[in-house]
Amino acid sequence: MSLPANLSMGAVTLRVENLDRMIAYYRDAVGLDLISQVAGSAVLGRGSNPALILEHSPEMKHASDNQAGLFHTAFLFDTKAQLAYAVASVAAKYPGSFTGSADHLVSEAFYFDDPENNGVELYWDRDRTNWSWKHGQIEMGTFGLDPNAYLRENLPASVDDSASNIGHVHLSVGSIEQAQDFYVNKLGFDVTLNWGGTALFVSAGGYHHHMAMNIWRSRGAGVRQPTLGLRDVSIILPNTDTLGEVVERLSHNKVELRNDGQTIHLDDPWGNQVSLSAVQ
Repeated sequence: MSLPANLSMGAVTLRVENLDRMIAYYRDAVGLDLISQVAGSAVLGRGSNPALILEHSPEMKHASDNQAGLFHTAFLFDTKAQLAYAVASVAAKYPGSFTGSADHLVSEAFYFDDPENNGVELYWDRDRTNWSWKHGQIEMGTFGLDPNAYLRENLPASVDDSASNIGHVHLSVGSIEQAQDFYVNKLGFDVTLNWGGTALFVSAGGYHHHMAMNIWRSRGAGVRQPTLGLRDVSIILPNTDTLGEVVERLSHNKVELRNDGQTIHLDDPWGNQVSLSAVQ
């Protein structure tokens, strides 16, 4: 049984070394709202909808480049103008953090590293009517996208709301076969694209991808040690009945679950934590 088409990606939680610096990046450059801040943590998002949780963990070390974990968190913007505004903001306030841009056919994307080297994607989706599928897989590619030309064509003088929600989360993993077994066979995502055996894109409801996993720098990686960076990926299901069905399937597949009464926590084969909850 597949995950429901109307699921949504919830907040990504990051462990961070410098909380104030990371709040400033995601609030002042990316454009997220600071929803709340208490000792040791902050919640940012769009209005009251959390997209990012930062946990102050200065005692932890940074992860090595070849370790499993976060490849990037992808923030989805409603319009090209909002995307261009955010891209210009990050590029101006954090020069040197830009790592690339691409037209992926289904989307237009710009890539950065945040101040603690977590990957960040800022993107806009083309309308689904313009997406193409072939033999059950979505047609995506990596084509040139000139950032300067994009800003000239799309940058507004100002925008009322440039904040965004989590569109997808991309992970570094040790094995594509294991990733498919966990995220598709057990959790219930549908495969949308297997990229040459080195990256897997999965979604619910025909989206191009809610999650992706690649082995580009982490092939053969084992279980993660606790480090700065990714703490949790949250998936929001439409109701408690659906959550119950997913939990039943996971239990049947002998996936170890932790239940705090509202949220179900589980670990993928590399120790990346995924949390499941229902719309309140």
